[in-house]
Amino acid sequence: MKSDSKLRNWLKAALCCCGLVAALGFTGCQVHIGGQTLPSPYYLNDDVQYFAPGPEFKLAEEAAAMEEYAAEQELRNLGAAPGGQ
Repeated sequence: MKSDSKLRNWLKAALCCCGLVAALGFTGCQVHIGGQTLPSPYYLNDDVQYFAPGPEFKLAEEAAAMEEYAAEQELRNLGAAPGGQ
């Protein structure tokens, strides 16, 4: 009877170990650090996403509009000063 009990306990322990190994294999070894998920078990098979670099200065159009406005104001001030008085 003792050998049957030992065998059953050993089988239960082996089954638990196999289940733990399977669970770890299915979930992968992902770690969240600083908002990143590192690494995925499938990171070598993931599709590569490429985002083309944008302009260095994000407000180029706004800056151009402001320069144009300042130039128009300067022209108006220059034109109004001599002839306006």
